[in-house]
Amino acid sequence: MKKPMKFFSLAFMLIVATAGAVMAAPTAQTFIPSTDIQGYATGRLSVYNFTRTSNQGGNPNYYDVGLSAGVLPWEKVQAEVGIDYFEGGQGGLGVDADKHPIYFNAKLGTPEDALFKYSPALAVGIWNLGTANSTKQNIVYGLAARTLPVIGRISAGGYHGSETVLKDENGHSANDGLLVSWDRTITELTDKLWLGVDYMSGKNFNGSLNFGASWAFTKNISFLLGYDIYNDANTGGKNTVTTQVFINFP
Repeated sequence: MKKPMKFFSLAFMLIVATAGAVMAAPTAQTFIPSTDIQGYATGRLSVYNFTRTSNQGGNPNYYDVGLSAGVLPWEKVQAEVGIDYFEGGQGGLGVDADKHPIYFNAKLGTPEDALFKYSPALAVGIWNLGTANSTKQNIVYGLAARTLPVIGRISAGGYHGSETVLKDENGHSANDGLLVSWDRTITELTDKLWLGVDYMSGKNFNGSLNFGASWAFTKNISFLLGYDIYNDANTGGKNTVTTQVFINFP
């Protein structure tokens, strides 16, 4: 993984270099990142709640408030940077994680058809870049996505994170895997309704199958309701219901 890690690190440095200051979770599906990127000189305030369906197992609810911003003015190469305040005990990451609730994100990519006709959207990024040893998930990822007629958009890629933080229930590294998703705006009914399903493999804290439905109340305000099934209850905890509010500006 040394060459991919070097590539992602260079991409991250390029993104940070374009921003005067790092301004949430990356623009995402219900849970995993997407190839979507915040537009230049625009921002998004995101508020996430993950509520457990059972209090058994000791894994708490958790919450995330983030701010993201687009930082590149080009049409065919785009980038966003973000910062999150994320807390709730975080189960498998340990209670020390709440003492260091700040995380950073960055993403660089190209939209569909940017490279050539019918080319997929591409994105590379860094996600959950923590500020302490217990929170440095430092997940680098790559994704490709293409929107197909009637079917919707299909995305696929992979990730690699910290082997000392992303572990399974036995304490073994579980720090890489697949990212896949399907999503579609249900235009047959209304362009305000979006549905999506995404999956992150791995028996770490994040590994899960996620379902979501979003409604755009206005051009700049939307609400998502979702359900998350974790790959391993010993690390991810009991399943969660998620609510997400997004406010775009200006």
